Amino acid sequence: MKIIVLVGSPKGDQSITKHYVLYLQKKFPKHQYVFFNIAQQIKKLEKSEEAFREIINEVSSSEAIIWAFPLYYCLVHANYKRFIELLFERKEAVNAFRGKYTLAISTSIHFYDHTAHNYIHGICDDLEMRYFGRYSAGMSDIMKDDKRDKFLKFAALFFNSVEKKLPTSKCYPKIVYPNPNFEYLPGELKIKEKIGLGGKKVLIISDVEKGTNSSLNLQKMIAKFKESFSNEIEEINLRDLNIKGSCLGCLQCAYDNRCSYIGKDDFIDFYDSKVKKADILIYTGIIKDRYLSSRWKMFFDRSFYNTHIPVLMGKQIGFIISGPLSQIPNLREIFLGWNEINRLNTIDFVTDESQNSEEIDDLLHALASKSIKFSEIGFINEETMRGVGGKNIFRDDIWSGLRFPFRADYKFYKKHGFFDFPYKKRKSIFISKMMLFLSRSKGFRKEINKRMKSEMVKPIKKMIEKM
Repeated sequence: MKIIVLVGSPKGDQSITKHYVLYLQKKFPKHQYVFFNIAQQIKKLEKSEEAFREIINEVSSSEAIIWAFPLYYCLVHANYKRFIELLFERKEAVNAFRGKYTLAISTSIHFYDHTAHNYIHGICDDLEMRYFGRYSAGMSDIMKDDKRDKFLKFAALFFNSVEKKLPTSKCYPKIVYPNPNFEYLPGELKIKEKIGLGGKKVLIISDVEKGTNSSLNLQKMIAKFKESFSNEIEEINLRDLNIKGSCLGCLQCAYDNRCSYIGKDDFIDFYDSKVKKADILIYTGIIKDRYLSSRWKMFFDRSFYNTHIPVLMGKQIGFIISGPLSQIPNLREIFLGWNEINRLNTIDFVTDESQNSEEIDDLLHALASKSIKFSEIGFINEETMRGVGGKNIFRDDIWSGLRFPFRADYKFYKKHGFFDFPYKKRKSIFISKMMLFLSRSKGFRKEINKRMKSEMVKPIKKMIEKM
């Protein structure tokens, strides 16, 4: 069987994920494996039709495709994302993937690996591939006997499925644009008094492709949002910045947050002087496949020079998006999760998908109003499992396995009390141990069962009554 391996790491041959597939090649040598370092060669694939066509021809003649990628900011690397955009832009390429059996393999610390796999699964369904499943490995799992055994069993099941041409089920429906030609027509401003900034700095970040019809609605929504304020609002277009490339995965930043791109392009100065200094950030973009653009993904990837330090902590984040966001809950999950983990407050999402200009006007004004009010009172909403779980993954790994090389993370986490492990809550542990000892008595357990509900609510009830 001929298998095409699409490697999504900027490290290419030095990729841990690629080595997982090389391990499969060694253990299942009867198959033919053809590797392409997609993320490392994206500029060449954009410019050279011949290089891109070589991959598509190999895909056409294969029986199976393996998507092999590390995680970058809850998704795949920006260059891998750009390759996926190219597939849909060069529509003949889509035909090469249709009907091919496919498997997704990732390596990570299991931080939002589910959203990355949801994305790839959705793309595979859009390409009408036969998606077998995903294997999300810990970066060092391959060093453990039981993990290697599980990985080989999973691969064997995949190869068997391909050989026997077993059917696969679809998970994600096609994204439908009710009226792809809808034009947002903003109306006159209804309010008499515009919103004052109250000393707050608002920054709009966009990725508007000037001169294209696809950006018209987004441009108008941004303009309408600005109109609500009594002051000028700064907007920076990511396409106007000189950004040499996406994250290299070199980890040069891990020790002291110094990026290998320092002095080579605009990104770090822009992030330090504009993004970090804003009180309110408004991210604006267009849905491309099942995310925003690869330019936006590059923005998130390149911000990794801050490593896992929540440098935007306490800020307000709003979204203005052109496209059917409600049909892509995974994208909303990524943004909500990332904001919670970084102690940010999500104000709201405003889209043009209602295709009702008056309603969009009202939502944009409400976003402007809430952004100032939330910022003035410093409101950061309570975390859900997204934030609590994500923060604990970072906390545990930076305390242990990632203490080196992520020295800057460790120093920050220690200084700010992020290592809040349960074993430090000595009083709670003592009470629990005492109650466990007493619960050996049947009489004590019987009494506890009678009083459990009332005792749990008692301290809260007392507090409310005193107020």
